[in-house]
Amino acid sequence: MPEADARPHVLYVAWGFPPCRGGGVYRALATANGFAARGFKVTVLTATRDTFIRFTGADVSLEQQIDRGVNVVRIPFDWPAMETDVRKWTPLRALAPRLWRKVHNRRDLIPFPEHGYGPWRKPLEQAALAIHALDPVDVVVATANPNVDFMAARALHEAHQVPYVMDYRDAWMLDVFDGGLLHPDGGRVDALERSLLADAAEVWFVNEPIRAWHQQRHPALADRMYVVSNGYDPEFAPEPRVEPAPSDRPLTFGYIGTASPKVPLEPFAEGWRLARADGGDLAGAQAQLWGYLGFYAIPSPVLLELVDRYAADGLSYCGPVPKTEVKMRYGTFDVALLILGTGRYVTSGKVFEYTASALPIVSVHDPMNAASDVLRDYPLWFPVRDLSPEAIAEALAAAGHAARHADRATREAAREFARQYARDLQLVPRIDALAALVGGHGLGSAGSNASILEAIDVQEQQL
Repeated sequence: MPEADARPHVLYVAWGFPPCRGGGVYRALATANGFAARGFKVTVLTATRDTFIRFTGADVSLEQQIDRGVNVVRIPFDWPAMETDVRKWTPLRALAPRLWRKVHNRRDLIPFPEHGYGPWRKPLEQAALAIHALDPVDVVVATANPNVDFMAARALHEAHQVPYVMDYRDAWMLDVFDGGLLHPDGGRVDALERSLLADAAEVWFVNEPIRAWHQQRHPALADRMYVVSNGYDPEFAPEPRVEPAPSDRPLTFGYIGTASPKVPLEPFAEGWRLARADGGDLAGAQAQLWGYLGFYAIPSPVLLELVDRYAADGLSYCGPVPKTEVKMRYGTFDVALLILGTGRYVTSGKVFEYTASALPIVSVHDPMNAASDVLRDYPLWFPVRDLSPEAIAEALAAAGHAARHADRATREAAREFARQYARDLQLVPRIDALAALVGGHGLGSAGSNASILEAIDVQEQQL
């Protein structure tokens, strides 16, 4: 008779998991792998591969980075609003699209108050219960957004008293850009979040300003709230550049990330035009945008048109870059461009990866952003004083000068500064705390994806 597997079993719930290419996927991948490295038996509950390939864009290279010991359970996710195949449209959508969208949006919110994701609550809860029936779960870590992921944790807690962690990548009630509320006090979302927080064993936030906001709002739960910064992944991080840029070619300024409509691309482009026109270290320089323009697989036409307007000034959009090629791409930059939306609570996971490059970093964002707290002591940081084109041009020019002339000691100091932000160093304390919480409980062998999906189907038939 085979020996029982006594490793504690963690269920990690993340809608965005490889091959998803969204910004939060790197945190999800690192968390699942971190638990596996610590000795946990890890099951990930996520959406099907086709969800990401069809709707958001995918980075299939990321799947190769999933620890072999991680069992990934993928369940269907329907996203009618993103369906472009007209053969699958209902007559109502084809003939009255505005009415269809209105009805559809209302229906989304019936099971859970989150547009697009509400209907996923039932499949998630069923899947979590089926996983637990096949292989008892000791602790659940659910990451948002979408916030519906938390409901898988709630289902196991209510049915089997399984402790859970809520891992926020942004916030649910807090608008991280303007500091206001996204949902009304006393409303459905507020009540649901308060209930979930009250039962959570731990709550994780990506930076101190977001944690402090939640601690002030929920003082009785403050001691359960922790900062788990995104950090950078050492295996993907750029090699630090400790030599100046060659003097026999123009400089290359580079951005890697998702440029949403909140990102101040137009002020940056205006500042770039001014700085480049002044010549000097920026004579002939190129500014390259790598990643995604907008949140979806197809680039935003509005942002594409903006970039085209400044093509003669050396600004270009270069397309997505697979995670496995990020290190190489940083190696072609002389200056890193950190262009972020305005918000006291905005950090961005990219800021940590940028520091690992030891390159000059130009911060094109509101000086009050949380990213400023991360970079304040970085030796090659060039923040803008405001988002006027003139201020942006000054920061770009200063960074260009540093790319040519910063000495080796300064670059070495930048490399040392970055070491503290390796992602594993951010995760280890919390994973160790959860290991202590659950001890060595949790027996049995992991069920296969097929058996889990069969169990879900059985439950569906019984409802």
